[in-house]
Amino acid sequence: MNPAEFSLIPTPPDGFRSGFISIIGRPNVGKSTLMNTLVGQKVAITSPVAQTTRNRLQGILTTDEAQLIFIDTPGIHKPHHQLGTVLVQNAKRAINSGDVLLFLVDGSGEAGGGDRYIAELLQEVQVPVLLGINKIDCQSYDKAEAIDASYRELAGDRPWEVVKFSALKGSGTPELLERLVTHLEPGPYYYPPDLVTDRPERFIMGELIREQILLNTREEVPHSVAIAIEKVEETPNLTRVFATINVERDSQKGILIGKRGSMLKQIGSAAREQIQKLVSGQIYLELFVKVQPKWRQSRTRLNELGYRVED
Repeated sequence: MNPAEFSLIPTPPDGFRSGFISIIGRPNVGKSTLMNTLVGQKVAITSPVAQTTRNRLQGILTTDEAQLIFIDTPGIHKPHHQLGTVLVQNAKRAINSGDVLLFLVDGSGEAGGGDRYIAELLQEVQVPVLLGINKIDCQSYDKAEAIDASYRELAGDRPWEVVKFSALKGSGTPELLERLVTHLEPGPYYYPPDLVTDRPERFIMGELIREQILLNTREEVPHSVAIAIEKVEETPNLTRVFATINVERDSQKGILIGKRGSMLKQIGSAAREQIQKLVSGQIYLELFVKVQPKWRQSRTRLNELGYRVED
């Protein structure tokens, strides 16, 4: 935070609460969707593909009564490469870095082994834990009781508050916010009230490009992609963005480019629409595709592309 920003942070009113809320859970339980819903706008990418979130991302919601800083973490899973190891390590670190912990589960089905593994990780946690049952809009009437019972059993005799909601539809999320605020201590504004994320604009641009790759290629190029924003040139009426899409194999490069460049054009067009919401004026986006063999297995490459174990 630069010194000029301190003047943007007001003195909080009496009774104001603030704090950091770590959102953890298995891949694809809706952590990013929930954070976007709570913050009120898109700060994290979402897709039907599991393990979409790679970097610990903070979304910020400021109300008249409180400032909540949500920490969206990668899904906790069994890693299969060095990138996965880094992601899981960072997610586990988030368990002990928040003032409140929101353990998110997929309420469209019963608790599974992955949920039980995370519950064990939380055994010694000293901060308040809320068990958030998401996707209640996907529960079938005849299975709802069994699903809820499986999560009550998961919580056991732990002093966890259970809250049910749908991050996608928004139902139950006002009640979730209300419960989260009650667990926060009186505190200051950590960020200016109008800020919605602590991530720089370039990072968000890269994530919006990666989201469109996930949405348009699905299983063909799942997680072998890393985005590097090479250059951003800004004028009053035009922002020019140059980005490199790094992949691991020539075949993936061919899929991303597509016949006569059709796939790359489709990805670029959709990403440009999303990036347009970030900046004023027009957006010019130019994408390049580069093969970086086995980048997910290389600590050096991971560091170059911004993936490292966080402090």
